[in-house]
Amino acid sequence: MSVKECGNHGKYRRKIFRRIIAGILIFILIVLITILLIWAILRPSKPRFILQDTTVYAFNASTPNLLTSNFQVTLSSRNPNDRIGIYYDRLDVYATYQNQQITLRTSIPPTYQGHKEINVWSPFVNGNSVPIAPEYSASLGSDQSAGSVFLMIKIDGRVRWKVGTFISGRYHLYVRCPAFITFGSKSNGVLVGENAIKYQLVTRCSVSV
Repeated sequence: MSVKECGNHGKYRRKIFRRIIAGILIFILIVLITILLIWAILRPSKPRFILQDTTVYAFNASTPNLLTSNFQVTLSSRNPNDRIGIYYDRLDVYATYQNQQITLRTSIPPTYQGHKEINVWSPFVNGNSVPIAPEYSASLGSDQSAGSVFLMIKIDGRVRWKVGTFISGRYHLYVRCPAFITFGSKSNGVLVGENAIKYQLVTRCSVSV
């Protein structure tokens, strides 16, 4: 085979290789455009969370800079989408006071939420002798003396969207639910058992994905 024929053969192979790469890229582009079009048509909406109630079993800040608390919270989530399901791969619930975490994280078992479905969870969140910053400890004491404490029930998790047979990648889910806990003569809770007070809140939570 002459040098000229070898050169032509090499050019032909490079031409075929470029065509294969171009075909693969075009295919990937078509798939991505199709997914984006389906996504735009379906217009997925974020799940909607509501903090229905909070039952306080313990809330003790008598020791300086230490807080012991034990809550049971009832949370409901609604999927507002007609054609999109939601996989909750991970949901961790905990409480904060002035952006400082005051309880351990409680994990909710992974679950799937179908179209327009509602899920309800009632996890316990608690913290035993959790250290809190001195300025927060003073503020907490003042709030308790005034008769009310503002807490934030938070959920951090991972979700996936299901459209037909297509399942998206994981997205980070942030849920923030305000909760007012009242004490003493100002308490608007209901006594449950011997040492727990239940507060009916029905508070809509902020959700970001």
